Amino acid sequence: MNRLTVKSSAKINLSLDVTGKLPDGYHTIESVFQAVGIYDIIDIEITENKNISLECSVPEIPCNEKNIAYKAVILFRELCGIDFGCKIRIEKNIPSQAGMGGGSSDGACVLYILNRLLNTNYTFEDMLPYASKLGADVPFFLMGGTAYAEGIGEKLSPLNDLSGKIMLIAKGSAGISTPEAYRNIDRLENPIHPQTKKLLECIKSNSKNAFRYYGNIFEQAGINDDINIIKSVMMNNNALCSVMTGSGSAVFGEFSDMDSALKCRDILKNQGFYSEVCQTVSSSFIDI
Repeated sequence: MNRLTVKSSAKINLSLDVTGKLPDGYHTIESVFQAVGIYDIIDIEITENKNISLECSVPEIPCNEKNIAYKAVILFRELCGIDFGCKIRIEKNIPSQAGMGGGSSDGACVLYILNRLLNTNYTFEDMLPYASKLGADVPFFLMGGTAYAEGIGEKLSPLNDLSGKIMLIAKGSAGISTPEAYRNIDRLENPIHPQTKKLLECIKSNSKNAFRYYGNIFEQAGINDDINIIKSVMMNNNALCSVMTGSGSAVFGEFSDMDSALKCRDILKNQGFYSEVCQTVSSSFIDI
């Protein structure tokens, strides 16, 4: 096999808190990550020449060494010691600047695909240091499912499977810069912290009330108007909860039934928002 095509999931943060700041400027976090069924599609073909070729369906995304997928190939070469070449094609469906980890998902998926195409059989632990170099969220995508994260996001503990929950994801046209969001967090004097520990207890006990403890400290740091509008629409249309994910600017709402989620999706689409219904999933990657 010299070619493989894989769907690579987005993620949401069921809970996200900032717990400190390291000397290198990175922030430590406490979060519950959840993979959701909105997917980029990554196609990789191993080539006889040693070049790295990259194509992307979104023209604004750089297709060079600045792209995380390109960086993932370089790091995998370091890991395996094989000077291979490849062609990478990326179909983007995960919204950018949304807090859904689209770039990190792509980088992790490249590591996953190359590990299979080159028959290197590396474990998660083998690839973890290289995934961490790509970005703080990349290790989670290699793990997938539901996970508790500490540190800068690289210290992961798998949690009970939460797949099958109905989620509506929506986003306005404006993105939020992650560095700017963290700067705004640093300025907060008395932030209200999410109840992550109670959420963990609910997940461990398989409680149906876990949604009551979803939360995101970044909602206190420079929310744009779109986020407030989306949250209001969701809560007025039978969402169990509505929470921003990551540092923004996407919002997810959990619904108890598909009809309500679809109706709310249509309302948001008619208002000009990106809006898609999906479900929580137990794995980041699906072969096509």
